[in-house]
Amino acid sequence: MAITGTYVPSPSDWVRKQVEKIEETGTTDSVDIQGRPVVLLTMNGVTGSVRKVPLMRVEHDGVYAAVASKGGAPDNPKWYANLLKNPVIELQDGTRSWTARARELEGAEREQWWPRCVEAFPPYAEYQQNTDRLIPVFVLEPVDEG
Repeated sequence: MAITGTYVPSPSDWVRKQVEKIEETGTTDSVDIQGRPVVLLTMNGVTGSVRKVPLMRVEHDGVYAAVASKGGAPDNPKWYANLLKNPVIELQDGTRSWTARARELEGAEREQWWPRCVEAFPPYAEYQQNTDRLIPVFVLEPVDEG
């Protein structure tokens, strides 16, 4: 299942600039967030347009996670709704890209992943303390395209 539609750059200046740098260099290694590595998610938005967002690199045993922290804001980031509606995405780490399916974690599975997320980016712990919502975590499972 391919990502289709017209790419619409983020209204957020820092997101737009990071995506441009990744596309220019061909690698997510060309950018970071607070000195930590990122991955790039390319997805169909709720309106059908193509959206791209750099997120913290959270990886465990070859499986990746996406954390919808929005810095501990009271609401979810816009891309959260995109993944719920269109869970098949393209995931890029470094120069490698593949198709993945986003699945929101709940209960014990989320509890297992949360410490991994905080280890990858310690500010997540503070972000969770700053909001009443439970910060959503998605696991990004590879899709067999064979």
